[in-house]
Amino acid sequence: MREQYTIVHLPKEQWRGTVLPMRYTTEDYYDVRIEEEPDAYRIEMRRCRSGVPVTHSPEEYDFPDRLYQPHWEKAFAWGIIEKEEGREELLACIETCPEEWSNRLIVTELWVHEKLRRQGIGHALMSVAKEQAVLEHRRAVILETQSCNTAAIGFYQREGFELAGFDSCCYSNSDVERREVRIDMGYFLRKKKKELKRILVRRESESEYRRTEEVVLKAFWNRYRPGCDEHLLVHKLRASDAYLPELSRIAVAGDEIVGVICYCRAFLKNGERQKEILIFGPLCVAPSWQGCGVGSLLLRETLALAVKSGYEGVIIFGEPDYYPRHGFVACDRFGITTADGKNSDAFMGLELVDGGLSGFGGAFYVPDVYYDLSEEENRTFTALFDAPAMRKFPCQWH
Repeated sequence: MREQYTIVHLPKEQWRGTVLPMRYTTEDYYDVRIEEEPDAYRIEMRRCRSGVPVTHSPEEYDFPDRLYQPHWEKAFAWGIIEKEEGREELLACIETCPEEWSNRLIVTELWVHEKLRRQGIGHALMSVAKEQAVLEHRRAVILETQSCNTAAIGFYQREGFELAGFDSCCYSNSDVERREVRIDMGYFLRKKKKELKRILVRRESESEYRRTEEVVLKAFWNRYRPGCDEHLLVHKLRASDAYLPELSRIAVAGDEIVGVICYCRAFLKNGERQKEILIFGPLCVAPSWQGCGVGSLLLRETLALAVKSGYEGVIIFGEPDYYPRHGFVACDRFGITTADGKNSDAFMGLELVDGGLSGFGGAFYVPDVYYDLSEEENRTFTALFDAPAMRKFPCQWH
């Protein structure tokens, strides 16, 4: 894709109802044949040529493609906009919507203006949907096309999509005869898990600092906000008096760093009393190793070290869907709040000995280094890395 084109988020309040002129001409189609036998159905899809160009346009449909249609309640869209004389013209877009019950991400719309085609823009837009699926831990990206839209089918195949199914009567009762059968295609993200026996958990060496920061950047990029600052945090933690290198670890597979966990001293304060406990973060896993148990391995080994070192509890700010699997519970169970007296589902703790947290209570104070991350400093530091594009996603907290 040319650098002059930038993919941006299309806010729902501005672009809702925008009609997408889905127009294409084709001489090819996939002939769908369904034959019923006594104990089986025989299905064949074969590419054929009609010899006569056929054009499909929005005018022939009662329900043209539009952005943010009401039945896609959680839709999110990105696109390329051309601004001229105060006007904004949409030149390309992709819209997605999660199918929560099946943990799949649906590409509900994908359109590129005719003057921008064959410039890699479709690929760039699809890459956004794939990134969203990875960030949200979806098992597949799915979409719908038609048996007569062979150019689209070919594009999706080049993007790694496979045939997932078809509907022979989606648009009418004569879709097969009309050569316009709904085709469902899927891009599957969950691959075979890698073996944990290859993983070694150990301390980080100084020569590995930059590689560790690169892993952290890739793991957190665009996850909770456009871009991230966790790689800068790791860089600054090492110079902090609160940092605990004796507990912090990396996970390696051969020469590859695949996971990171960083520990610091923190403390609880209850009246005049004060107690030193632990905080960890970031904890992350390289994207290609996520879902393989690396994060759990890092947690098990380092928490065991923390117990041996005499610590009685650890408190974190983390994902409520993940850490309870490892015994973490909301801090209000221990009578503990943040320094400003608040609680949330993401504010969790784990007792390393009975009563290690609940027997003290009070307010939790985070080391200053976690807050000493300015946007200007982060931009300067991130420029040292080959970082992807910053992008807004619906899963982000900020």
